[in-house]
Amino acid sequence: MKFAEIGLSDELLRAIDESGYDEATPIQAGVIPSVLMMRDIIGIAQTGTGKTASFVLPMIDILAHGRARARMPRSLILAPTRELAAQVAENFEKYGKYHKLSMALLIGGVQMGDQVKALEKGVDVLIATPGRLMDLFERGKILLTGCNLLVIDEADRMLDMGFIPDIENICTKLPANRQTLLFSATMPAPIKRLADKFLSNPKTVEVARPASRNENIEQFLVKTSERGKRDTLRSLIDSEKVHTAIIFCNRKTTVRELAKALQRSGYSAGEIQGDMDQSSRTAELDRFKNGTINILVASDVAARGLDVKGVSHVFNFDAPWHPDDYVHRIGRTGRAGAQGRAFTLVTPSDDEAIDSIQKLTGYKIPVHGVEAAAAETAAAAPSEAEEKPRRGRSERGGRGRGASKPDKVAAEPVDEPKAAPAKAPRPRDDRKSAATPKPAPAPRRDDQDGPDDGWNGPMPGFLSVGFGS
Repeated sequence: MKFAEIGLSDELLRAIDESGYDEATPIQAGVIPSVLMMRDIIGIAQTGTGKTASFVLPMIDILAHGRARARMPRSLILAPTRELAAQVAENFEKYGKYHKLSMALLIGGVQMGDQVKALEKGVDVLIATPGRLMDLFERGKILLTGCNLLVIDEADRMLDMGFIPDIENICTKLPANRQTLLFSATMPAPIKRLADKFLSNPKTVEVARPASRNENIEQFLVKTSERGKRDTLRSLIDSEKVHTAIIFCNRKTTVRELAKALQRSGYSAGEIQGDMDQSSRTAELDRFKNGTINILVASDVAARGLDVKGVSHVFNFDAPWHPDDYVHRIGRTGRAGAQGRAFTLVTPSDDEAIDSIQKLTGYKIPVHGVEAAAAETAAAAPSEAEEKPRRGRSERGGRGRGASKPDKVAAEPVDEPKAAPAKAPRPRDDRKSAATPKPAPAPRRDDQDGPDDGWNGPMPGFLSVGFGS
């Protein structure tokens, strides 16, 4: 459906056209007309489907009529992370340039005085993370009684991060007759209960089965070992036609170490993770977007809300701990109809995580290329390299340990990481691996909006209060 057929204003259509869009995506075509008719909405859509514009566009036209009052925002958008909140703000700036609407962004780490000044002037659109919004509300700096339009974005992510009680608290402070729009990639039971409690006769718009396979993304598993992960990754990057790529790791320390290792190997790589202050994150994202670097190593802080055009590849250096995170990680590629490729490096300890991912998505991810053949061969029978040391040990009979060393060295060529799955481990290495302790439990994920993860840098230019002429 064309945007011109949906019922948007001429000023908004002009901004959409200048942004290079003409056709509405399925979620936009399904949601926008109903929002303009003041219906409550439940929107279920995967990342990369144009979901943000599906509520930003009609909100701009709805808010064009009316006037903001001090400390009383006319509309509220709740986002789970600062990056996603900033992404929503960018959309308002881009599409609202021909409307005289004001906007404020409430996220942790930014000087509270600047945010209070913006609220005192009155804002049409308030975009906030739940923690900072509740902080300012409890200080008496904001009133929600004039907010007649509420958007809850990435509701399933809110659930993961423990924000549902905050959202319920916020909803009780808003007018009962408001319009509410709830968006989520999945609809678990707690989100369904939230919708039943706070939405009035909502229209449900679902454009894809939750967590279903995105046909635009080719997905692969790549068998490797913990020691061989970096060599396997470099081999994939070299063999694939990588235009821009995001590499996801589970731990912040892994992000830092891998980014430095790639830089030492001559790759144009950067990093983004939760220990970086927001000004550093913003600077690194800008370098990635403008092509100064073409590889971004990231923790799950960037898995949602990061929208970069033309990402050709996603590499999961670590298999994600939660299956939902897999869907959102690989969703950074294959966006807006483009084709993408996603590779997940897996070791034997990742079997359970991969099973959970495949159960969630309903898709058996194929093993990639040569690694698939090697894995099948290794499973079917011992390799030639495995048999040689066994024959040597039986023929040596009662020889001492020292006499066996030359045979062990000769039986295992070095510097062949690609062939490692087909090689027999040396006896001493077997003993070490058997004694290796189990991995520690998953640490607290670093994408949560907490007091220890502040924005200590300057406010980016596109987040300035107010836009338009």
